[in-house]
Amino acid sequence: MSSSANGSSGDVAISVRGLSKAYTITHEGDRPSTLAETVLRRVRHPFQRAASETFWALHDLSFDIRRGEVVGVIGRNGAGKSTLLKILSRITEPTRGEVDLFGRVGSLLEVGTGFHPELTGRENIFLNGAILGMAKSEIRAQFDAIVDFAGVEQFLDTPVKRYSSGMYVRLAFAVAAHLNPEILIVDEVLAVGDAEFQKKCLGKMKDVSSQGRTVLFVSHNMSAVRALCHTGILLKGGQMLMQGPAQNAITEYLRAATDAAGCSAESDYLRLSEVRISQADMASTNTVIFNTAAEIHLHLEAKRTLDNLAIVVHLRDANDVHVASMCSPEEGHLPFDLRAGKCVAIRCRLDPVRLMPGRYSLSVYAFRPYDPVAYLSAERVRDFEVAPAVLPGGMWPYGVENRQHGLLRLADTVEMEL
Repeated sequence: MSSSANGSSGDVAISVRGLSKAYTITHEGDRPSTLAETVLRRVRHPFQRAASETFWALHDLSFDIRRGEVVGVIGRNGAGKSTLLKILSRITEPTRGEVDLFGRVGSLLEVGTGFHPELTGRENIFLNGAILGMAKSEIRAQFDAIVDFAGVEQFLDTPVKRYSSGMYVRLAFAVAAHLNPEILIVDEVLAVGDAEFQKKCLGKMKDVSSQGRTVLFVSHNMSAVRALCHTGILLKGGQMLMQGPAQNAITEYLRAATDAAGCSAESDYLRLSEVRISQADMASTNTVIFNTAAEIHLHLEAKRTLDNLAIVVHLRDANDVHVASMCSPEEGHLPFDLRAGKCVAIRCRLDPVRLMPGRYSLSVYAFRPYDPVAYLSAERVRDFEVAPAVLPGGMWPYGVENRQHGLLRLADTVEMEL
């Protein structure tokens, strides 16, 4: 992989040819649960090695990105988006292929990348500028703008290891965007910030692109991709399905996600055997009526014994915007244990359905509180539609596609006295 701050390749800012990245995955089987079991296994099988396999996170990607182009990189979890950005950001090396970057790269990936935790915010600003090859005078010229944008002036001389995740992201983005990189790479990490800061970030990325610099933006928020990006790159299973106008890539992504949606999913730990929506006297339906009660039914079977489990259900709209969630601990249900081969039935009540009319999907996740491992991650396992309510004297007073009224309606907000 090569990079040139002053190099030239006409209008091309990034050139990727035959890019592939492989990882070796080790399978240890059932791990011993006690020290005695560990010692006994080593005595009985002193030379036994864990089985392994090669996993290709990226396979044979080739594309060019022009100077000043804003590109949305989209795809489902595991598609290879973050791996691609790490290679372009020079955090990891490709297994095969070539990447040419024509200009300085500023990147904001997962929280913790690029800052030294023991250094203060002030020191990290200068460190990042030096890494980009900037003189101190150039960094000082942007220093006040960075601090103002991030809103961390009060903590500027505090080591960043004491920052909250939101403070960290605000400063990291401000540094990446203001230190004049010719290429700005931003991952989904913006989701850590609040809505107001996300709006500032999107505005800053538009400003960066208007100055002729290149932006790569990874997000699951299709509305943000549509608003910001000229071009879309759609990845699936480490391969590039298409590169073209952003709206075309979004349409293909949503279509593929809908086609892939089913009523079951599984992981090494759990099998989701049923996802069903019921309403009134209908045991199963794909269409529910606004402002009437409905229920989501889930059926989980444990493939391994798991303890302290919690369940989250996400509702996303047709643009893949995360609209609402249901989380079992937050709804008053303590994490539960599930032995191998046993099942649990889960019922989520929507009483009443307050989602605005339109298309939606369900995603289901199983996790342990404070554990980063997802024991089940079932994306878009059920699609459904919310239909307008029939009102006396006519139908819903505005069109299904009219979004000026929001994504959902609040309950019990209207009182009238005549």
